[in-house]
Amino acid sequence: MQRILSVAQMRAADRYTIENLGIPERTLMERAGEAVAEEIQKRFKGGRILFVCGKGNNGGDGLVAARLLKKAHGFSVFVLKLAAGEIEKLDLDYDVVVDCIFGTGLCREVTGEMKRVIEKINAKKCFKLSVDIPSGLNGDSGLVMGAAVKADMTVSVQEFKAGHFLNDGKDYCGKIVNKDIGIAVFEEDFACRLEPADMKRFFPKRLENTHKGSYGRAAIVGGSKDYFGSALLSATALSALRTGAGYGELYVPESLFSLYAGKVPEIITRTFSDEKGAICFCERDFESVLQANAVAVGMGMGCGEQTYRAVSWLLKHYRGALVVDADGLNSLATYGVNALKNAAADVVLTPHVKEFSRLTGKGTAQILADPVGTAKEFYETYGVNVLLKSATSVLVGKSGVIFNTTGSSGMAKGGSGDVLSGAIAGIAARGFSAFDAASAGAYLCGRAGELAAAKFNEYAATPSDTAAHLYAAENEIAEG
Repeated sequence: MQRILSVAQMRAADRYTIENLGIPERTLMERAGEAVAEEIQKRFKGGRILFVCGKGNNGGDGLVAARLLKKAHGFSVFVLKLAAGEIEKLDLDYDVVVDCIFGTGLCREVTGEMKRVIEKINAKKCFKLSVDIPSGLNGDSGLVMGAAVKADMTVSVQEFKAGHFLNDGKDYCGKIVNKDIGIAVFEEDFACRLEPADMKRFFPKRLENTHKGSYGRAAIVGGSKDYFGSALLSATALSALRTGAGYGELYVPESLFSLYAGKVPEIITRTFSDEKGAICFCERDFESVLQANAVAVGMGMGCGEQTYRAVSWLLKHYRGALVVDADGLNSLATYGVNALKNAAADVVLTPHVKEFSRLTGKGTAQILADPVGTAKEFYETYGVNVLLKSATSVLVGKSGVIFNTTGSSGMAKGGSGDVLSGAIAGIAARGFSAFDAASAGAYLCGRAGELAAAKFNEYAATPSDTAAHLYAAENEIAEG
């Protein structure tokens, strides 16, 4: 896994390195500048380069890189010191513009002349490289603060920052290259980013002398007259038991049995009581669910009191890994989130931002400004894992904080979350905790979505295509 630090953690690491290890700040600045110059020389054999430097340490890093490149063959280097004016230099043509205006500590909206400078940089057609983080991007939330440089590449200094990946970060950082300059990170309470190697333990080579009972039983509970496709998508992710479970079961409204029967032939289809295609909760119908090793509930069930009764009953009586998604979440938000407290199950909630807003009572803007903090607060209050879905999903639980950065914009379609829920259940059924299964499921579905978008395109790829590419993502993990 790769470490991801907050702005405060990175600042503390800087201070610790300077004050406790005795490495001068100037030495760190020289190393950062060398790292930036090195990355430029890897990609360009020469050309006209403009460094746009602010007055802080970020600008200092840029001045070091400019000094070094002036000595390199083939480069014509220009420096724009914003403190001295000289903005007219932005009117000339360059092959590369290096953004060294603000660092990760920016805590105010970009306005006035600085905003105009950033807009001028963005308007240029040349390659744009940002030092540590694109100027104007919040280092913790990844939100644009009035205006931000839209970089083709960001050279991250020492550690990845949360703002590189959250919210607007993915669209503004371009390719991110992290450079170690010898800053010591002494804290352990940092977030981590999943890498392909982290997935290998979830898909080890299977023994030849084995049977389906060795890999657990996963159940999908969902569907209604209005949203019968949601449960099918979850079952499709589980179909052919693609994430490795030995058995799969699909629980759907009894009156809709004919709509589901045989649609996913590898899955056993069972029913629960309903009224006009909507669940009518009966404990007897759910007793067999308790035999599953992992359960995903809520997809397409409809937000109503009967759905709430079903979810609450499972929280109280089920003792395996329980994935609560979609209408399971909405019913908790409507009828009582306190049902989560003291749950018998190992629970992971999988809300997107609006669903999490309903659960927490916080506005979406407040959540987006601090997704890690709001998810941590919810975990500490209710004791359940939270996988907050977005372009970069954040998983918070007893095992810490995980960022998942796989995925594509082609997955921003109804049904992607249903596929994810089925995949998590299939992984958890094999004996993994809800937290671990959620981290693996998020990575796997995101990568499958990337492969689907590469085959079709981000407009045409569907959630069914994501499910169909789970095998390819698993093959990459096995071969990596």
